[in-house]
Amino acid sequence: MMRAAAPARPDAALRALGRVRHFAPQQTIFAEGEPAAHVVLVIHGMVRSCSTFSDGRRFIGAFYAAGDMFGLERSPGYLASAEAVCETAGIFYPAPNWLDIIHAQDGLSRRIFGAVMQSGEQARGHARLLGRLCAIEKLAMFLLECHQRADEGLQVTLKMTRQDIADYLGLTVETVSRCFAQLKREGLIGFRSSRELDFLDVPRLRNISG
Repeated sequence: MMRAAAPARPDAALRALGRVRHFAPQQTIFAEGEPAAHVVLVIHGMVRSCSTFSDGRRFIGAFYAAGDMFGLERSPGYLASAEAVCETAGIFYPAPNWLDIIHAQDGLSRRIFGAVMQSGEQARGHARLLGRLCAIEKLAMFLLECHQRADEGLQVTLKMTRQDIADYLGLTVETVSRCFAQLKREGLIGFRSSRELDFLDVPRLRNISG
């Protein structure tokens, strides 16, 4: 689904093989349908992969954080848009010759392989999450994944907005807000700010998530 690890610090060789680009919050990195020209390694911030339905609804398929790669496509065009959630930087590797690049640099080869494996895991995890019948189960499962991938112990800072979370979980933002309030009321989480959470009862969150 996502990783909230410390910012990736690729070595000079990996940086030299690509081009570092910076993006402001909410800036589009590439749009759905554009030629799949680059594979991107996130080195700072967070990226959301999203699509828009004909009725205007948005669907978020994945979040990518420092150390993640995205933009790997078998088709000639990107299947979803990529947008910066917050201040974000990534290394852009040219897609047309990325196979030549990974043969020349073992470090990038390992990252590409890891990204392919992680993409499959993300898709399966997201499918399981969307299959939950209850909104509170979906949010509990999402928060547990954030907690498991964070380096902050029982305190987690969410980079994404509640609207992002709603679009990822297939819920309305009002439902997400009500579920947050319920988890707080029942003593499972606490808020230091609107995005800084304390995990107060992880075992009960696991029970809720099924």
